[in-house]
Amino acid sequence: MGFFDSGKFERPAADPPFDVMRTARVEFHVTDLAESKHFYADLLGLVVTEETADAVYLRSYEDRHHHCVALVKAEQPKLGALGFRVRSEEDLDRAHAWYCERGCAVRWTEAPDGSGARQLRLVDPLGFQVELFHASAPAELMQQRYHLHRGARPARIDHFNLMVPDVEAALPYYFELGFRISEYIAHDGPEDRILGAWTFRKPDVHDVSFTTSHGPRLHHVGFYVPDSTAILQACDGLAAAGYSAEIERGPGRHGVSAAYFVYLRDPDGHRVELVTMDYYTGDPDLEPIRWSSSDPMRRTFWGHHVPDSWYTEGSPTLDLDGAPIPLVDPVRDERSVTTT
Repeated sequence: MGFFDSGKFERPAADPPFDVMRTARVEFHVTDLAESKHFYADLLGLVVTEETADAVYLRSYEDRHHHCVALVKAEQPKLGALGFRVRSEEDLDRAHAWYCERGCAVRWTEAPDGSGARQLRLVDPLGFQVELFHASAPAELMQQRYHLHRGARPARIDHFNLMVPDVEAALPYYFELGFRISEYIAHDGPEDRILGAWTFRKPDVHDVSFTTSHGPRLHHVGFYVPDSTAILQACDGLAAAGYSAEIERGPGRHGVSAAYFVYLRDPDGHRVELVTMDYYTGDPDLEPIRWSSSDPMRRTFWGHHVPDSWYTEGSPTLDLDGAPIPLVDPVRDERSVTTT
């Protein structure tokens, strides 16, 4: 039986209310700008586009826009916003109307890059602050500036993993926006309860994935790197610079997505994944792959234990006025069905 044959979910919208193209940027609130800049630029290899007294903007090597990471000075580490690029300015207007109709908090803002471009900030139905944009100030393409590449050689921002109390309750919202599902983890039993899911707009494994936990929180932001040696090089560089304790999990190969990975913690505890070698998902008849929650190969294909911190810790999110969004208890603990 296919994923949608049970009737539990409606299929993703073929004509969504507005066109989200891809995961595009993340805003982190950090307590020490200099230390965070050192981690993301000097050790991971992101490129500084611009910095002010209160923020640092960085981009990856394939970026032609101002930034994919914004580090904003704050008293406490939090997730600022998840950023998605939409296809047109008209999509911003359609998104504004759509979220207003649903009673979500929305606010027009101006891009921090001096371009005067519009951005739409909102708190989505899952409790995450989201930034939608189309236009941005251009930036120099670093793809073939090989003499300037360093660290993990990050090619692009790839995905967000969101901690939500109930994955099954979160999926319909993303399906309504036209996100498709590539893989999922389900608890064996009569209800076949989904504990993790991977959804996408661009044709690879995921733009947004979900982990069952106290939420809403950001589990991690993923950056695509060119090959597995970039992951090893980054780990060597981190260890040599005294950051070995920040290598939380891996390197390894995932079961879900089949990708090589390593999970890192930045100086404020925000989690970053370096990932490479997943697969194409653009075919229209793609059927989601099911993994059992009791399969030790689902999270790490080699069967290695996943540390408890990976399941329990994440970055809290904020509303449009900077107040923390309250957390909700999860419906189930994935670790209750397996110890891996």
